[in-house]
Amino acid sequence: MKFGTSGLRGLSADLEGRASVVYATAFGQYLLESGRAQKGDLVMLGRDFRDSSPAIAATCAFALTALGFRVADCGTVPTPALAFYGSRNKAASLMITGSHIPADRNGIKFYRPDGEIDKADEAAISDLAVKLDRSLPEEAMAEKAKVEDRSGDCARAFMARNAGILSKNALSGQRIGVYQHSTVARDMMVQLLSHYGAEAIALGRSETFIPVDTEAVSAQTVALLKDWAQSLTLDALVSADGDGDRPLVTDENGTPLRGDLLGLITANFLDAGTVVTPVTSNSGIEAAGAFAVARTRVGSPFVIAGMQEAIFAGKDRVMGFEANGGLLTGSDFSVNGRTLEALPTRDCFLPILAVLALAAAQKKPLSVIAASYNLPIAAADRLENFPVETSAKLMAYLRALPENLADFLKPLGSPATASDIDGLRVTLADRRIIHFRPSGNAPEMRCYVEAQTEHAASQLLEAGLSRIRQWAGQN
Repeated sequence: MKFGTSGLRGLSADLEGRASVVYATAFGQYLLESGRAQKGDLVMLGRDFRDSSPAIAATCAFALTALGFRVADCGTVPTPALAFYGSRNKAASLMITGSHIPADRNGIKFYRPDGEIDKADEAAISDLAVKLDRSLPEEAMAEKAKVEDRSGDCARAFMARNAGILSKNALSGQRIGVYQHSTVARDMMVQLLSHYGAEAIALGRSETFIPVDTEAVSAQTVALLKDWAQSLTLDALVSADGDGDRPLVTDENGTPLRGDLLGLITANFLDAGTVVTPVTSNSGIEAAGAFAVARTRVGSPFVIAGMQEAIFAGKDRVMGFEANGGLLTGSDFSVNGRTLEALPTRDCFLPILAVLALAAAQKKPLSVIAASYNLPIAAADRLENFPVETSAKLMAYLRALPENLADFLKPLGSPATASDIDGLRVTLADRRIIHFRPSGNAPEMRCYVEAQTEHAASQLLEAGLSRIRQWAGQN
């Protein structure tokens, strides 16, 4: 088991048993010992549609009940819905989800009563888990814990939040496809788009879990989206990852829009004063709005910390987003004559609504709107099942000597500057950018690039991935 950029992750087969008991118990003990909760308090529990999620949720409920907590089952809901409902009720929460990673893996996202856990919390929970793993007796976890059903209340509360973001019939006349696959956001998306007057067309619903990574959409998924967009004459297609905290939006041609572009559009929609975003987001964001920009490492805990720093410094209208499109609000915002409460965890719904509302208001195709921002062309992909040890060895080699980095990049170009905030982000002499970064929660090596044209970006991305493969094969 390992904490990454977004919660605890591991193999489903491992999490289904003792590990989920250990970590749920560690989290519960941490809440009690830190004074953030007391016995008898309510803890919310949600899950995604993975086959392993119900069993993991059941063992977590058992462990929390054994500590003296009351447990509320919020069912299969988007992570932002669970976080919002937990915050409203001043209750801690656990979301059983592996997000976008394959179905043979799963995870747990932890929320304190005041929001998402941070890196210090992760370290404390991990330390407790190590001690508990040695001391907890081997006992059957078949006993079913008594839980309260809060699934309807949780979904209704989040729907009400989103139902007031736009004006009535703001999306009237729009034909929007909803790629439902196995995301827990699928039904709420259709309901919400219909609420705003759009013709929402449900597509591709699956009872088998399909991992959709909004930051690196597979060629197979893109082909599917393009076919739907053209055959059904859609204005856009929307979807999300497994737990509904990362948005996927395509233009009228079925071409996915970059997650950081969705974040940028939403920042302008909210009239943000400060935007916090990781180093992997597009380098053109600083010049694309009337807001200050703070860069962080990859992962929502770092974005949240950056938002907290901005608020502590007296800034208002503070929000953040990641390159995967997940959007966080650190401050309350005034939207459509109402107060939109801060939700400092990734959310797919707000950016989807902001982008579709812009297209409807301007009466322009999304492809035209996207091009109007004139950002450097960015692309990203990953090498899956890439050993963590190999990733660590490669990064150590690249960081050891300037000569190593220059030699590694020789087939691609000459390095001019490099940033070591998270992974290694290199600006080449011709101003193209290539960024190598091991995944924080899976055996994957990620590569991000920027160039002036789509062809140049595609070439650089393929060359970067090829260079990683070549180096791994030789070492």
